Amino acid sequence: MHLDIFNNDAFSVSQLTLAMNESIPREPGRIGRLGLFREEPITTTTVSIESMGSSIALVQTSARGAPAPVVGQERRKLRKFEVAHLAREGAVYADEVQNLRAFGSETEIETVQNLVNRKVALIKRNIDATFEWHRMGALKGQVLDADGTSVLLDCFADFGVTQIVVDFALDDDTTDVKQKCVDLKRAIRRELGGISGGGTVRVEASPSFFDALVAHPAVKAAYDRWMSGEFLRTTQNEDGFYFGGIYWAENDDAVGATQFVADGEAYAIPVGIRDQFIAYFAPADYLETVNTMGLPYYAKQWNMEGGKGVKIEGQSNPLFLNTRPRAVVKLTA
Repeated sequence: MHLDIFNNDAFSVSQLTLAMNESIPREPGRIGRLGLFREEPITTTTVSIESMGSSIALVQTSARGAPAPVVGQERRKLRKFEVAHLAREGAVYADEVQNLRAFGSETEIETVQNLVNRKVALIKRNIDATFEWHRMGALKGQVLDADGTSVLLDCFADFGVTQIVVDFALDDDTTDVKQKCVDLKRAIRRELGGISGGGTVRVEASPSFFDALVAHPAVKAAYDRWMSGEFLRTTQNEDGFYFGGIYWAENDDAVGATQFVADGEAYAIPVGIRDQFIAYFAPADYLETVNTMGLPYYAKQWNMEGGKGVKIEGQSNPLFLNTRPRAVVKLTA
């Protein structure tokens, strides 16, 4: 079998990219499955966010026919954010193609295409894992690179705000945890500035925080009752429980030794708020994709030097952004 087979349209950028986006299933993590981030394609590698710092205020009554009070002039700020560039390479060697045999009704092109798709699927799984890492970082307000230390995006610094941290004091048996929940929801509502939305708060808690919560005297009885009725509920609630009007879930996701949620910490997230969490996708850095609307995934292949095979690249250019970082509250135990 000759490597000229890769000159077939089945292995063009458009077809490989189509396969990566539609034929190969995504493997989102727990945050991805929540659907918090609205996906938005862009044609550039930067995103400009305009913030007006506006807040909802009550309207003072005035006499009919009299001039209405003038709303103060708002100072607008424009902030620019750059997308990340995530790329991984694979390879199909001449020997792999040579030893393939078509099976059944498959043509030789279909057989090689299946091989390429397996390589692309592996790259896509790596990108999906990185998406989850970036999503969690955006929720926490700081997106880190794969090394766990290099800062790609700091929402607090970029928006000029500080993070809200609430100590739940779970090491104190006298703590009124229910009141803590009430205060937490009030703090989030204040940060949202009266924006209407789902009104639900979900907490992603580290295992140690979650264990301390369910073992606290003010929570233990409620948690035991919840667990005793688990068989009556659907599987969507098996990873957490409701207490104080908040859904508490344990998050033990990790990359190597790096936990997504650090030991003894948790993050309270408002759910259902329009445009708080956005995932922007820019086009790939290929000639074929210049000035096109960005897609979540891209794939391309090209010949190796000396005709030893072909290289395959999969890439994505995402920006996972939390536009109201103070509305996600960090909790300590």
